[in-house]
Amino acid sequence: MARARKTALLLLLATPAVMWAQSPRTKSGSATAELESCRIRRITGLPGSHNFASDFLEAIATAPGADRTSAAGDSADALWGLTADLSSQVSPQEQALYISKSTDGGATWTELARIDSRYFNAKISEGLRNGLAVSPGGTYFIITTQRGAFQIFPRTNPAAPLVKALTGPLTPDSPSVSSAKKPGEPVRANALSMTADETRLFIGYGYFDLEPQLFSYRKSDDGSWIQDVPPALLPMDQDILSMEFDNSANPHLLYVGTGDQAYALDLPTRKWTMVDGVGPDSAIHSMTLAGGLHIAACWGVYNPVNALAVTRLTHARFLLHRNSDDIGPNIRAYSIDVDPANPAREVVTSLTGVYTTEDRGDTWRRLNDLPQQEFRSAHLNRDGSVLVSGIAGTFLVNPFAARCSPTLKQRRK
Repeated sequence: MARARKTALLLLLATPAVMWAQSPRTKSGSATAELESCRIRRITGLPGSHNFASDFLEAIATAPGADRTSAAGDSADALWGLTADLSSQVSPQEQALYISKSTDGGATWTELARIDSRYFNAKISEGLRNGLAVSPGGTYFIITTQRGAFQIFPRTNPAAPLVKALTGPLTPDSPSVSSAKKPGEPVRANALSMTADETRLFIGYGYFDLEPQLFSYRKSDDGSWIQDVPPALLPMDQDILSMEFDNSANPHLLYVGTGDQAYALDLPTRKWTMVDGVGPDSAIHSMTLAGGLHIAACWGVYNPVNALAVTRLTHARFLLHRNSDDIGPNIRAYSIDVDPANPAREVVTSLTGVYTTEDRGDTWRRLNDLPQQEFRSAHLNRDGSVLVSGIAGTFLVNPFAARCSPTLKQRRK
């Protein structure tokens, strides 16, 4: 059954190869003017070749504990992004992963580190499930790839960062499931989460590779992360897709989203609890703890009830398929972000586009001016603008300004 679910999930995550025309590069002041005039602005300042999918932010991260409700300051506005320039039009020697930083909500980006092909494998589904974690203050990063997990220390030359491999599981001589890896090679790493006090790091391994495993790490005297006492055994055999540490109300809880359900690990007691209210066979693609546990999954979006329970937004009238008239609560959601200063505002990216709500999910609107493609990641900025990204590229939008309100596209039968 677990293997069948993995196969089904792989089909769900298949990404269409769609191109979107690039617009000229503009300055951040111009971006502000475009947002104020309700124009969708495509972001083209990310590093790399700008060929297919190289402007897709596979991961958007903030420093753990960063307060997006604070009045001002670089730390409140700082974003970090991970992109993968793996197009077939780029030579293998030039293919790379990039870590970049923005301090203006994603309008402009500065390249911090270029990670070359020694640390990833573009031939076996690299890119879509890479993870990124940022240290407090943004002094170093943790990334996950097909070749494991790595600690990245930027240097003056972005092309020459210091890279340290984290100890992780290796492919056994006789893999228990079909694997593209050879015996002794690192198992793929994917979801990860770091505590705000920088004392604990958790990384999930085995996405479509081997049976899922959760590793715990602690800081050594030289600042490196080393393997710690293993956490409690996972209560299921489904792939780990997402992970979030509650750095606010319940700092002892680690939330783990799998290919079937969401779970909470109580670190002091080492006890797992399945989050109540999630539907069956729900691939938990993304979670956020802003204002409580919010979940983006197949097939639905969930809002918090309490620390260990959520409720499905059964009255959300999402557009299911762009080429049909059917609408309803089912949606293949990939990410969710919530405005911590105004938790009624939520942004969801999905197979069918980007949706926003200003009433905690009672009503939703679809951003129809974006390319007609799926979107994977989003970040809600303090000024109300939203950074969204998918295979079609990365865009800044302003959906919460009254004059910019989009409408849900519906078709007559």
